[in-house]
Amino acid sequence: MKVKKLKRLLGKTYNLPKSRELQNILSRFSFVERLVFALFVVVFVTTALGMLSQVNNYFLEAVPLEGGSISEGVIGTPRFINPLLALSDADRDITALVYSGLMKATPDNGLIPDLAKSYSVSEDGRVYTFILKEDLVFHDNRPLTTDDIEFTIQKVQDPALRSPKRVNWDGVTIEKIDTKTISFTLRQPYAPFLENTTIGILPKQIWRDIDAEGFPFSTYNTDPIGSGPYKVKKIKLDNTGVPTQYTLSSFKKYSLGKPYIDTIKVFLYQNEEGLTDGFKSGEVNNINSISPESAEKLSRNAHIENIPLPRIFGIFFNQNQQPLFTDKTIRRALDTAIDKQKIVDDVLHGYGVALEGPLPPTVIAHNSNSDDTDRITEALEILVTDGWKFNEEDGVLEKKTSKSTRQLAFSITTANIPELKHVADLVKTEWEKLGARVEVKVFESSDLNQNVIRPRRYDSLLFGEIIGRDLDLFAFWHSSQRNDPGLNIALYANITADKLLEDARVIQDETTRLEKYELFQEEVQSDIPAVFLYAPDFIYVVSEDLKNLRLGHITTPSERFLNVHEWYIDTEKIWRIFLKY
Repeated sequence: MKVKKLKRLLGKTYNLPKSRELQNILSRFSFVERLVFALFVVVFVTTALGMLSQVNNYFLEAVPLEGGSISEGVIGTPRFINPLLALSDADRDITALVYSGLMKATPDNGLIPDLAKSYSVSEDGRVYTFILKEDLVFHDNRPLTTDDIEFTIQKVQDPALRSPKRVNWDGVTIEKIDTKTISFTLRQPYAPFLENTTIGILPKQIWRDIDAEGFPFSTYNTDPIGSGPYKVKKIKLDNTGVPTQYTLSSFKKYSLGKPYIDTIKVFLYQNEEGLTDGFKSGEVNNINSISPESAEKLSRNAHIENIPLPRIFGIFFNQNQQPLFTDKTIRRALDTAIDKQKIVDDVLHGYGVALEGPLPPTVIAHNSNSDDTDRITEALEILVTDGWKFNEEDGVLEKKTSKSTRQLAFSITTANIPELKHVADLVKTEWEKLGARVEVKVFESSDLNQNVIRPRRYDSLLFGEIIGRDLDLFAFWHSSQRNDPGLNIALYANITADKLLEDARVIQDETTRLEKYELFQEEVQSDIPAVFLYAPDFIYVVSEDLKNLRLGHITTPSERFLNVHEWYIDTEKIWRIFLKY
């Protein structure tokens, strides 16, 4: 009996009330009951929509949207938008956007294949073989093959061209195996060589009939054709025919994929004042390489990205010209007297890192020497203990020996650059507090390089060293580089340091190579051939709308474009099932 009753119940059909029936039911509600019912309906609908939205968002993901444009402000007029000849920041900026190489540096200090599909290195570290990707083309749709790569490197090696990149390819033998395969053979192993293959590739077909003398005068230096992420669309000239603006459009056949941002406009300014005015007026979104003073003023109303550059600024002692500096006690005292963090704070407005050695802060951390210690008193104790005393007439420290009396008097030589002059004046003040007589000598950059640095005519030199991504310090510190064209401006000579530099050049493993450089730094810190001061920051004022900018590790301002093909402005949300991984 119970089973039959259950079947009747289960078999019974239940229907929702019809609209008329619902109206009859609602009409019987009191005012309060209607209000409660309406509130219930609102809560139910809101909750349901919220749950549906959460479920929908769970399956959605924001992805970059193609389109939009940005504008970059650059100081100077590009003359050589050419990877073989680029000299100025303006040259290098547009070259970085227009050209691509076998390999490409990344913001995380790595290297990835660009035009190359793959590469291999022989066991002895001397032969590098590259295989190109399929269907590579230049901006004019002409095929890019190993013919173009062979042509480009041969031009770099041509002494008549005087390419700044020639030193990177000196002694390298090229073998074109086929249209997709090419190899380079080094005379001896050189671990950082792979970095050299990031050089942009020229299209042989349009350059092959131009000789070395005509190369610098070709119109392709200002209206270039490459294979990089952006191609030249339009050039705006002033009344004298000088470029004032470049409009670049994204290259859909770029080897690493079409960039998200469609257009990059590069506005060219003659000086920093014009650059910052362009930013304030809204003519440009992004500006870089401005002075710390300008950055300090703009920081109140602008978004600033900054990161230390691998540049070493210091005062390098010339022991050959100034006998005082052969005394390590003097060098130690002069180093001790300088508050390096104060220089960073006062001159760079905090846009920099204080240094204690020859390795840049991008490689190894440096501890600031700014503390509560009375540095002048500590430095003076070093000298007094060594027999130095104040001359009562002029207040300059002097040291008497059986043969003569030496005064602590020397000069600092530097370039006519506001930042360096400011630093020189600060250092002069501190060293004079110590009891030294210091003369600051200022030269124009060209005069300084040609008539002072090259012949090594200075007591001490306030200068900077630009360390490349490969971290090869050989040219700056090996004893074989003491004379021009070597860059060992401290004229440093140390057998142990030489051996460490030589070993580091051929070690492929990064960790082991860095260990060698850390030992080298300890050796230099012990000898004190220079007072290491600071590494400046790269300062980039950018639009807050720009997304996925990754500065990471850069060595020159143009390397802010390392991942330009991944930059974007807008996003859209799509279901994950439609994403391409």
